[in-house]
Amino acid sequence: MYDPDPASDFYHKYAEDIKLAHDFGLNAIRISISWTRIFPKGYGKIEQRGVDYYHQLIDTCLKFGVEPFVTLHHFDSPYELYKTGDWLNRKNIDYFVEYAKFCFKEFSSKVKKWITINEPISLTNGQYVTGVFPPCEKYNIEKAIQCEHNLILAHAKVVNEFKTMNIPGEIGIVHVLEPVYPIVNSAKDQYAADLQNAFNLYFLLDGTFKGHYGKDTMTLIQEILDKNNASLYFQDGDQEQISRAAEQIDFLGMNYYQSRFTKAYDGESKIFHNGTGSKGTSVFRLKGIGENVSNKDIPTTDWDWNIYPQGLYDMLIKIKERYPNYNKIYITENGMGYKDQFIDEHTPIDDQPRIDYIKQHLEKIKQAIDDGVNVNGYFVWSLQDMFSWANGYNKRYGLFYVDFESQKRYPKKSAYWFHKLSKTIYE
Repeated sequence: MYDPDPASDFYHKYAEDIKLAHDFGLNAIRISISWTRIFPKGYGKIEQRGVDYYHQLIDTCLKFGVEPFVTLHHFDSPYELYKTGDWLNRKNIDYFVEYAKFCFKEFSSKVKKWITINEPISLTNGQYVTGVFPPCEKYNIEKAIQCEHNLILAHAKVVNEFKTMNIPGEIGIVHVLEPVYPIVNSAKDQYAADLQNAFNLYFLLDGTFKGHYGKDTMTLIQEILDKNNASLYFQDGDQEQISRAAEQIDFLGMNYYQSRFTKAYDGESKIFHNGTGSKGTSVFRLKGIGENVSNKDIPTTDWDWNIYPQGLYDMLIKIKERYPNYNKIYITENGMGYKDQFIDEHTPIDDQPRIDYIKQHLEKIKQAIDDGVNVNGYFVWSLQDMFSWANGYNKRYGLFYVDFESQKRYPKKSAYWFHKLSKTIYE
């Protein structure tokens, strides 16, 4: 676990950061509302100082012509609700809906792009599979899959309320999509990939866009549950809510960083998370699913993330084919974690590998657009260096380097490159 203090201190530095976004050619930014800053207990009394802060933040975005895409839940639940089971407690879903309705009423005159939940699979895996998020449990497949369903239900209820309230603008969800490929062309390894794709991708995507969990998906999910002596529970009305939302959702936010390669595995679960950038140390073996392995033909980052732009193209095409009602896609995160080297304030940080990574992925997005995928926007992750939930501070993603002691911002080589690119696009 890592101490997030002081992070990039966006809370106090947002005006400077948003101006930097504007000055370097960015016309939109992803921001989140912290549930706790509005409702300290998750429900009940409103904290007006939090409401005022988010008005100021949103107003600053609009002042600089940087459109805010606002996320309602980005991994952070109020502590009081966390103590009562977080997303495994269905009562907390109702509190989330009430919080969302308040935000819609309060900020919808200014905000036109809403995201319900960021990366449900990262949250559930972090809490109950890899153990990198509190409560830091490992290999609890039952809690993970139940949490996936409850998050999709929460998302669906918020989408349905948004439409019932006739809120102007668009609403969607952000999924991190990391397709899994068999390491060799064998039936066993292909089946291991199918299991992992059902668990990480299609259970969530089916609920989001089909409005039900497809038969092929549920067959694989049930096998995973059986192998782990686990169960999944639905309640009356869940299906109706999910189905209604699938008919009304406006967009998919797609986060993409890597693809994975897997092989069949029949042993007990074992996971080691490479959170420090010690290349080659990751271990992922999950009972009933498979073992992720390295592909010697694919380059990796220091955190063992595969650099595989083709996976982004493949996933975009898969969405178009499997979920024809997806409407539109925003690439809401794409970027490269890198150990940036700061020399001095007069020397731009040379992060050429990040530029290469972004360029290769943009080329695949262009190819997908040419092949009929409706991609409406791209967000490089991230604007400035920040605290990483699972990797601390030496894994940097930003276009702008942050000295976490002085809180000064310095544009990297990638920031100048991206600025030049934005001018070309706008022209």
